[in-house]
Amino acid sequence: MKVRLVLEYDGTAYAGWQIQSNGHTVQAVVEEALTRLSGEFLRLHPSGRTDAGVHARGMVAHFTIVRELPMAAFLQGLNRLLPMDISVREANRVADDFHARYDSTGKWYRYTLQTGEMRSALRARTSWHVRGALDLDLMRRAAADFIGRHDFSAFRAAGCEARTTVREIYSLEISAVDELIQIDVKGKGFLRNMVRVMVGTLVEIGWGKRPPGDVAALLAEGRRELSGRTAPPQGLCLMEVWYGEDSPLKTGGGPL
Repeated sequence: MKVRLVLEYDGTAYAGWQIQSNGHTVQAVVEEALTRLSGEFLRLHPSGRTDAGVHARGMVAHFTIVRELPMAAFLQGLNRLLPMDISVREANRVADDFHARYDSTGKWYRYTLQTGEMRSALRARTSWHVRGALDLDLMRRAAADFIGRHDFSAFRAAGCEARTTVREIYSLEISAVDELIQIDVKGKGFLRNMVRVMVGTLVEIGWGKRPPGDVAALLAEGRRELSGRTAPPQGLCLMEVWYGEDSPLKTGGGPL
């Protein structure tokens, strides 16, 4: 049978999602727990990858298992075997043709900034401490230019190997809650480091170091060296992955 998991994790201690020979990864830890639980090796197929230090509240992955077990085994049982910084939020049996990556219709990422002169110890693992006032009106004006289908060549990592750099952004909202600024980006798909470069560019606009019109110009020119810094990984969280009729424009949630 094929099983779909929704995973939540704090990515601080991990070298990202994907298994690698020289790093401790989320995928390796969950697969090891699945093997202990089921007695057979199970390969996880994710909806995407997160980089080192990036978190997730709604990473989706599937696996196929020969032996049939109740879903409670993959929820309560698996959570008992996982470390405190990884948990299974949902476990469901799905159709044999389901694929966590290829069936996805959209994703929601949230980037969290912490403002104020003094850094927060409790927010250090889940936000980027940004000193200096940010003009949110300027950032929102610039963010509007990201909406739609564009070539995001200027907003990807140097090592990105995607076959096409065209992506579609459904919405980008910027909200402030006390000292936290949350940037919620929802889209069909994303390039490596795309959201982090978008955020880094918006922060520079908020500081007044760039005009709001820079976003449209960067999208047109497609040159990574002209766009902003790559925001640090700890502020980024994969909130949700959508399938089927799920609305890519739904909103929800307060600060993490």
